[in-house]
Amino acid sequence: MKEKKEQRFTWRMKKKLRVMFVCMMLIFAILSARLVSITRDNGADYEKQVLSQQEYDSVTLPYRRGEILDKNGTVLAMSQKVYNVILDTRVLLEHKDAVEPTIKAIAAQFGDYTDEATIRTYISNNPSSAYYIIAKELQYDQIAPFQAYMTPGSGDYNANIQGVWFEDSYVRYYPNGNFACDVVGFTTKDNQGQYGLEEYYNDELNGTYGREYGYLDTDSNLERTTISAVDGNSIVTTIDGNIQSIVEKYLLDFNETYKDAYHEGNAAENVGCIVMDVNTGEILAMASYPNYDLNNTRDTSALLGMRMVDESGNKVDLAAETGGYINETNLAAMSNTQLLANFNALWKNYCISSTYEPGSVYKPFTVATGLDSGCLTGNEVYTCEGSLYIGDYKIKCHNKFGDGQVSVSRAVEISCNVALMQMGQSIGSDTFASYQHAFGFGLKTNVDLAGESRTAGLVYTADTMGPTELATGTFGQGFNVTMIETIAGFASLINGGYYYQPHFVSKIVSPSGATVKTIEPRIIRQTISESVSDKIVSYCNQVVAGSEGTGKTARPAGYMIGGKTGTAETIPRDKTNYVVSFMGYAPANDPKIAIYVVVDRPNTQYQDDAKFATRIVRKILTEVLPYLHYPMTEPLSEEEQAELDELNMSGYATQSQEDQTATYDSIEDGNAPENADDSNVDELDESQIGSEGVPMEDGTTEDGTSGDGNSEEGSDDAASEGSTRIWETFDVDPETGYYIDPNTGELIDPETGNTVGGGESSLPDTTANEPAEGDGP
Repeated sequence: MKEKKEQRFTWRMKKKLRVMFVCMMLIFAILSARLVSITRDNGADYEKQVLSQQEYDSVTLPYRRGEILDKNGTVLAMSQKVYNVILDTRVLLEHKDAVEPTIKAIAAQFGDYTDEATIRTYISNNPSSAYYIIAKELQYDQIAPFQAYMTPGSGDYNANIQGVWFEDSYVRYYPNGNFACDVVGFTTKDNQGQYGLEEYYNDELNGTYGREYGYLDTDSNLERTTISAVDGNSIVTTIDGNIQSIVEKYLLDFNETYKDAYHEGNAAENVGCIVMDVNTGEILAMASYPNYDLNNTRDTSALLGMRMVDESGNKVDLAAETGGYINETNLAAMSNTQLLANFNALWKNYCISSTYEPGSVYKPFTVATGLDSGCLTGNEVYTCEGSLYIGDYKIKCHNKFGDGQVSVSRAVEISCNVALMQMGQSIGSDTFASYQHAFGFGLKTNVDLAGESRTAGLVYTADTMGPTELATGTFGQGFNVTMIETIAGFASLINGGYYYQPHFVSKIVSPSGATVKTIEPRIIRQTISESVSDKIVSYCNQVVAGSEGTGKTARPAGYMIGGKTGTAETIPRDKTNYVVSFMGYAPANDPKIAIYVVVDRPNTQYQDDAKFATRIVRKILTEVLPYLHYPMTEPLSEEEQAELDELNMSGYATQSQEDQTATYDSIEDGNAPENADDSNVDELDESQIGSEGVPMEDGTTEDGTSGDGNSEEGSDDAASEGSTRIWETFDVDPETGYYIDPNTGELIDPETGNTVGGGESSLPDTTANEPAEGDGP
């Protein structure tokens, strides 16, 4: 038997094997390098391609933004659930028999948003699309019929409707349109608050998005897991919707009355009103005009009549070719940038964002400073001869003929600039600036509303306050304030001296209705003593009740109130443009609420008349005080009774009038009931001789420098004493009814003695951010 021949690797075979091994290793190395390169450079793209071929996905679940409610539970802002109609082309094309029925059903049900041709074109061009929006933000009743086609068991179910689904979403909705727009603010599409409460409480109102995830398990089965969305909290505000609606009604009424009256445009460049609880700092109402629709914030019709601004937000000169006020013609010519600038001007809340010189509403602050610091006793008497030289300026009083002997009380009542300037000299710049800071001027109130302006650079410090700045500051000129800043400080003057931080929100509520946080009234500091506060109340009561009071026209039907008028000359000081105002409170004997109305440059030839503000206050309080169930303190005239009848308030008025008659009978018998308001009876008696027993001279109200128009009734002193005021000896201008000063030719208001219609201003043409030259500390 032959032995097998042993097989051996030849040298050639070994060489081939080595070459093959090397080649395989090289190929493997190249493939590895390529894989690394693909993963590094194109991994995300390939991952998307792979995931796009899978039958699972991840869906964002929207949250519901919290509601904004007034104090009575009325919804001011809410989020409504809406639906986007989505077409999944991939799913539809997997069911060939469903293509035509689905296209026709979509066109029939959502024909306002698309048509058959558009859908067919999209399907043809995008066969692998999983997300095409057919219609956006539809209400449930708009999708319900189509949803029935897709719901097994419903009478309209159609198995051949495929590839359509509904995506949940929420849109912000404001049930009352422009109601409280300055307070509420609005949101962008992505739930970001803009202005007002929407912006300030954005984090509280917003919730957290949820997520629904789809994934394949180890057996390649599709699994889903859901992380639910968390809805936002709601906020309950201090706004009383009834008071807010009354305020807004009369701001609109003012605009309708004076719109286009003297020149093209709204009744004033701005009109603002705040109603505040003086013992808590709660804001009961806040509004300004012009306003806008929260559901349509870019409605250009809201801009008509506004003072125009340029692309930088600065006011357009009134002499500009385009005109100073927005009309249809110049609105159409605006660039997108300028249009947005004017919308921003519209959206700003005048009550907290705009600054102005307060005028004579600041006089009670000056008096309170003097009394509380001990610089004044309240028994001082000053002589007013119509003007006073301070520094390099001859600063005029409310009427240039002088007020004669003026007590501290009468200085507030008739708003005498000269008396206030002399008080300022006794107070001094250090004390004046210190108390101004204590009252909150130059500081933000930190009210819980977005957009509050800083005024730190708009108020003089003791170091920058020269004698002229001190003098003009005593009657509210030369420095700037905001409305919210002023009413917050004024509340401390009349509530015993306690400065409450103003606020809009009383509590924050979870989606389940549980209270997350309660916001209590917060006392920041005490500004003055209670005894000084009582004096300020008595002085301000005389502004409305006194025979020479500048605020008589602010008294509502059936009530006595207190307050202070203001008229501030704007820059440039040309005695043409003014900001007029009235700061009031009620009831007069025990202040509970404060109201502040500011009218910025009323649309009239002669603007320096506080009655533009006092008349608004009167109308508002005539409705608000009965609503708040404050008992009437004054007998009703026939005209007032008719006014209440027209307002459908006669039932309340009649009952209150009966009670009031009994009260007055008791007072006459010397048996006034407990808490009866008999302070006005005493004060009116004292007003005949002045609060300090000093005989009162004939005088009226303030002038255009920093003054206020008198009441329509005029002064009673001259008539009762049979005397004649000096301007009543002048000739009368037949066109205007004003007296003509024979020395200057200026027109004189017959009620007040004020110079109207121009004339040389006596005020420095500066404010705190631009000191007068040569008038150092």
